[in-house]
Amino acid sequence: MMFLEFFIWGGWFVSLGTFLGNNLNATGAETAMAFSTQSWGAIIAPFIIGLIADRFFNAERILGLLHLIGAILMYQMANAADFSIFYPYVLGYMILYMPTLALVNSVSFNQMKDPAKEFPLVRVFGTLGWIIAGLTISFVFNWDSSEGIEQGLLKNTFIMTAAASAFLGLFSFTLPKTPPRAKSSGEKPTISEILGLEALSLLKSKNFLIFFMSSVLICIPLAFYYQNANPFLAEVGMENPTGKMTLGQASEVLFMLLLPVFFKRFGIKMTLLVGMLAWTIRYLLFAYGDAGELAFMLLIGIALHGICYDFFFVSGQIYTDSKAGEKYKSAAQGLITLATYGVGMLIGFWVAGNISDHFLLSDGTHDWNSIWTYPAFFALGVLILFIIFFKNEKVEYKQ
Repeated sequence: MMFLEFFIWGGWFVSLGTFLGNNLNATGAETAMAFSTQSWGAIIAPFIIGLIADRFFNAERILGLLHLIGAILMYQMANAADFSIFYPYVLGYMILYMPTLALVNSVSFNQMKDPAKEFPLVRVFGTLGWIIAGLTISFVFNWDSSEGIEQGLLKNTFIMTAAASAFLGLFSFTLPKTPPRAKSSGEKPTISEILGLEALSLLKSKNFLIFFMSSVLICIPLAFYYQNANPFLAEVGMENPTGKMTLGQASEVLFMLLLPVFFKRFGIKMTLLVGMLAWTIRYLLFAYGDAGELAFMLLIGIALHGICYDFFFVSGQIYTDSKAGEKYKSAAQGLITLATYGVGMLIGFWVAGNISDHFLLSDGTHDWNSIWTYPAFFALGVLILFIIFFKNEKVEYKQ
């Protein structure tokens, strides 16, 4: 289940920007709209889970239904002739897909006696699924090779994903029964609980407020990576960029193992700072590297994904958990997710799309040096503000 869940996401989302630019001649602003559907899905997902799944239906059944409908939408995306036809399908798909991320966790946790120990082994199969999807696109079918892109073969990524989604949809009905939590407990969730608004009181802490604002702001550079990395690598001539970008997921696994050691030795502030600094370094490597003699700079930039993501976002989840206390744990995580993957990424995709359009050259290529300079210095600005205003505090590492 976990393997297929992330195989599906990695199977189309990584190369989406390249597909839109080459198959549908989408502008940077249109590409931003397509990527922003992830944010809209993240904003709407809590309502689907909190108001529907947690109250009326078994998690495995709604998981199956969402993936079966998603398979149909994904197939329609593959056959869209222009962006105006493509967009409603991708918007509908992401509104349905984003809730499944919580549903697969619910199904998993419901079967576990000790989730803290058992869940990481299950979740790592999700990362493997994402990696296998990228390697399949690049090195099995060569859909993202220069010839494949010219021939429009990237549309096949949607067909592959549609097939995987249909399979997971059917498979989900065979999963162990996971009854709705609200029905079994007799409690009805409120809107404030669903959106995590009960955790707003945490913002009274100056440290948490600075962390919260930094989390939202750092999502703007993050959006540049999701939206522009694959088109950039393809445009500068790196062969099989989707497969090579799986180096980022491999490093994510590695640095996840190193995170506890670094966290315990250097503390929360230094861990978050290293994560933010990695964003600046990554984008400067992208700005000044190329697909020739300096290709190693691009590969290092990709490999920094583990530090960028784990050291800031994972350690940030741990910090949020420590500040919330037992009463507001779920609400606090929900608030952070809504603020980052919802609001922060929504702003980030919009900014990235407009900057990409601004530096579009007359021959259809982009001034990537200028484009990558923006998120590099923006991340540096967030880093400086964090250094000044965030006071270090002791936080116990818990997994």
